[in-house]
Amino acid sequence: MTDPRHPSADTASWFLSTARERLAGLLDPGSFTEFLPPTERVQSPHLVLFDLPAAFDDGMVVGRGRLGKRAVLVAAQEGQFMGGTFAEVSGAKLVGLLRAARDDAKLPRIVLLLLDSGGVRLQEGNAGELAVAEVMRAIVEARGYGVTVIALVGGRAGSFGGAGLTAATCSRIAISEQGRTGVSGPEVIETNKGVEEFDSQDKALVWSVTGGRNRRLLGGADAYAGDTVAGFRDAVLALIDRAPPFDLATLRSEQRRLADRIERLGACHSAVEMWVALGITEPQSIRNLDDTAFAEIVKSLRGAAYDAR
Repeated sequence: MTDPRHPSADTASWFLSTARERLAGLLDPGSFTEFLPPTERVQSPHLVLFDLPAAFDDGMVVGRGRLGKRAVLVAAQEGQFMGGTFAEVSGAKLVGLLRAARDDAKLPRIVLLLLDSGGVRLQEGNAGELAVAEVMRAIVEARGYGVTVIALVGGRAGSFGGAGLTAATCSRIAISEQGRTGVSGPEVIETNKGVEEFDSQDKALVWSVTGGRNRRLLGGADAYAGDTVAGFRDAVLALIDRAPPFDLATLRSEQRRLADRIERLGACHSAVEMWVALGITEPQSIRNLDDTAFAEIVKSLRGAAYDAR
């Protein structure tokens, strides 16, 4: 029996784990090899200018390993360092990994992105913006060469801003209830549009709009994972062989999916209204269901299993 005071790698909360703890539990034991580890001291050259501490991995862990005996490349953001933000060094590490997957046929053809980021690092504004643009281009190019790129979203920082855009370019997205994703974070919306438009302190509102359950119900994520390392491992293994080819037919299918979603849900003013429009008979219960019951509802919905992206 597992001691609840010391959760195993399988039962540990993905939300509460660090990037390295997630990788250690996600990958097959002993299979992970890190590229540019902290001993290389590849860190931001900019943070010292702001008298801020740097990290020897700049909050981005990249490497290779095995998942269920399948060879994979991995990149994990450390949300507890500067909010997992994209910056010059962390972005370059991720772009290098993706371009290596694109160009070297001897490397694994699967890339897992463990996203945990609020977006671009403000102290490295332009460098961070460029990093996000290069990451998105690198993902698209890699997919064009047959590489499957899967985003895993369930960390404390969520997947917002550049990370939200990055997730949207991936072949597949796995998300947990605690995961949140979007282009603009709740605080950014409140700052620009006012608290009347979006109250970032209203956690129920935030989770109902950006949270993993709403994203999965709307087809904005392709798999729903329990908040454990084992939950994400199972979700990724189920997705690996279901990534669509990156071609014109897939893009047209995605366009139809988005047009259909606007037509069906465009007039709704809340997540609950959208759930009603989707045909969920007890929308208020969505937040309180256990993961198994929620997964059964997802199976019954049209649009949650579109084979596009």
